[in-house]
Amino acid sequence: MNTPVVTELFFPSPTVSAFQLGPLTIRFYALCILAGIGVGVWLTARRLRARGGTTAQTLDIVTWAVPFGIVGGRLYHVITDNQLYFGPGKDPWGALRIWDGGLGIWGAVALGLVGAGIGARRAGVPFAAFADAAAPGLLLAQGLGRWGNWFNNELYGEPTDLPWKLQIHAMNQATGQALTGSDGTPEVLGYFQPTFLYESLWVLAAASLLMFLDRRYRLGAGSVFALYIVVYTAGRFVFELMRSDPANTILGLRVNTWVSGLLFLAGIALFQTLRSRSRSEIGTPAPDPRHGPAAPIERTNT
Repeated sequence: MNTPVVTELFFPSPTVSAFQLGPLTIRFYALCILAGIGVGVWLTARRLRARGGTTAQTLDIVTWAVPFGIVGGRLYHVITDNQLYFGPGKDPWGALRIWDGGLGIWGAVALGLVGAGIGARRAGVPFAAFADAAAPGLLLAQGLGRWGNWFNNELYGEPTDLPWKLQIHAMNQATGQALTGSDGTPEVLGYFQPTFLYESLWVLAAASLLMFLDRRYRLGAGSVFALYIVVYTAGRFVFELMRSDPANTILGLRVNTWVSGLLFLAGIALFQTLRSRSRSEIGTPAPDPRHGPAAPIERTNT
């Protein structure tokens, strides 16, 4: 009598995080970031057109916001995880190798907003209108970017035996390949909570919620972005508590846990301040072919 084979359920991770294209090393982490930027820009342009803007204005602003955001994200990562790059035996030049991974969302958003402010002023777009239009797209970009962590086999939670546990390999990030054991198979470090997946699903749901609330209630200028801060930090606070990778701490909590909690409170206060304002608009919204030409609206100073 044959004994049935029991197959263990788990969520696999890639054993390859990069590939060669001629002399270039293409990192899947970078491709995920680029895919997120592309989807985020597409949704932002669509939402800005609904507020009376144009795709050209979106692209003009993004040209400033994205480079500022990447620099800010890297700076935040290097500052908060400086022990990875500075000190005895460390390679300080690694702080510049952004393609190896390491972008802090708080730095990316902070400097990205500075770039967006410059671009919005040059494009003649009220800053609040762009920020509200961009908020859901920013969430989608973050969700897609998290899949870069999946390719890198990083940012996982505590060990678990849940059916959706994440299999993690020992990776050589320099080569983009999993280390192999004596039998030639990829070395498995263990099975952990897939926090990258939880966050990716959370931000997808959060983006849908923001778009629904914006359509349903015509939220005041700037309040959509304030809600972005609230919903994202609420989830991020929980996910940071679940993570088991090394991180700097303050009073026993990870730095990003503290930042998430403080920004959550700030986001609520900002939303309460802005929600009663007029909706952020640029001018006459683009006609909707389903309903005929849009009626002109009064321009607001937001």
